Amino acid sequence: MNLFPVLLEDDDLLVLHKPAGLVCHPTKGDEYSSLVSRLRLYLGLESEPQLVHRLDRETSGVMVVAKNPEAALELRRLWQTGFVTKEYVALVHGAVEADSGLVDLPLGKDEASIIAIRDTPRPDGHPARTRWWCVRRFERAEGVFSLLRIHLDTGRKHQIRIHMGAIGHPLVGDKLYGLDEGFYLDFVKRRLTEAQRQRLILPQQGLHAVRLWLPWGDEEREFRSEPEAPFLEFLAGRPVVWGEGTT
Repeated sequence: MNLFPVLLEDDDLLVLHKPAGLVCHPTKGDEYSSLVSRLRLYLGLESEPQLVHRLDRETSGVMVVAKNPEAALELRRLWQTGFVTKEYVALVHGAVEADSGLVDLPLGKDEASIIAIRDTPRPDGHPARTRWWCVRRFERAEGVFSLLRIHLDTGRKHQIRIHMGAIGHPLVGDKLYGLDEGFYLDFVKRRLTEAQRQRLILPQQGLHAVRLWLPWGDEEREFRSEPEAPFLEFLAGRPVVWGEGTT
């Protein structure tokens, strides 16, 4: 089994492309069901890979993993002091009117939701700022959409997904923030109908961590990974095929 595509590896770092649909931390499942468990298979069962950042289950893209405690400490320092820059690309519903924008909405727990992991904009929440630029507006049979480039000034849980929904442009395929909570509940209970899949269009949310920059050693390093097939098929206007495990 292909555990994950490797973008770079040295004595301290492993830079990889996290596939969509893969959780970062172990849950119930086999040894391939989380990124951490796959890292241990790749690096050796006695290894102690450390994740200094994470991506949602359905978000694909660049991740940097520390292979030892010293590298983890330095990476955490870089993240905490704002020296790491990440760029995402996102597929959203509707044609955004402006060419760029800033969403500055604090985020906190959505106490009105029956889903424990769901957050929402709220005045007493944690500060959250998202900057976006429109790359392309386009039409498909299902409607009008936009491709955005996104940078985060903060790194709150589900930040991009919540902020895009808050300005009226939810992510394509987002089961939790895109349509209504019923899609998420039916997804986790593995009972999505064909009609629901057609409305979601994409099997995973249209969000990909495309680039990451950080200073390492004596140079500025840049790592990049391309979006996965469903994302590219959507952009090309072709039908998106739902594979196994996405029902």
